[in-house]
Amino acid sequence: MIEVNRLTKRYGRTSAVDGLSFRARPGRVTGFLGPNGAGKSTTMRVVLGLDVPTSGGATVDGTPYAALDRPMTRVGALLDASAVHGGRSAVAHLRWLARTHRIGRARVDAVLGRTGLADVASRKIRTFSLGMRQRLGIAAALLGDPGVLIFDEPVNGLDPDGVRWFREQMRALAGEGRTVLVSSHLMSEMELTADRLVVIGRGRLIADTSVTELTERFGKGVLVRSPRAAELATVLENAGAGVVREPGSDRLTVTRMEVSGIGDLAAAHRIAVWEVTPRTASLEEAYMELTAGAADHRATEAAR
Repeated sequence: MIEVNRLTKRYGRTSAVDGLSFRARPGRVTGFLGPNGAGKSTTMRVVLGLDVPTSGGATVDGTPYAALDRPMTRVGALLDASAVHGGRSAVAHLRWLARTHRIGRARVDAVLGRTGLADVASRKIRTFSLGMRQRLGIAAALLGDPGVLIFDEPVNGLDPDGVRWFREQMRALAGEGRTVLVSSHLMSEMELTADRLVVIGRGRLIADTSVTELTERFGKGVLVRSPRAAELATVLENAGAGVVREPGSDRLTVTRMEVSGIGDLAAAHRIAVWEVTPRTASLEEAYMELTAGAADHRATEAAR
């Protein structure tokens, strides 16, 4: 488990992270979301012992990263796919990492195969595309077969097949009981991949919730279709619901009333109903609403 406890990190007068607390638990993919500059990368660097917190801290299974024995076997991480020696081959890079932890060559071959790099293992890394470097970074993270995995924007540069492959890998790794923490700006992928979401803005926690809970929180009412839409709209409004009718249509958008209440009222007034469908926001829509006050760089409506 990753535990961040009242973490604060300041650079001079600037607070990159401000009193942040959350947990990423085993058996889950935890999506770590927030606008640019929210403090996600800084938090990950503190978890991995690369930055020293101003106060508070972070642990892996109750232990600071710097105190872990053979840390690659406990935590695997990809923060920057370009942070590799371009003159080495992929296999040489992984073997060099493996020797630091007494990991055998068979494991190197296994992660090359798992990440689709076996056929290019002898090529120099400087010839790799961004997507291939991302795969190499993922291979390095998996090298020690760790129980905790941390990825910062891991699908950058991956083609659609690669994005799908990574999604399936994350689900499989979490299914094995591992803790997976993934930072990403691709809301469509997080909606498909994450079990839990930690959303931060300006270094502070905004939400710690599931995808379903977050999208339902920003729901857009209930779609109702009826051959007597105008009559049903009046009945619902008289009962306190908010109703918007699409002109010349059998469709109503109903707010401030649950599906059961709509059905009961329609039945009580003997009004036929063809459809009653709750409308929830997409994760992207919910995220934009949630972080509206936390983004430092957002275009005006006119610019959009």
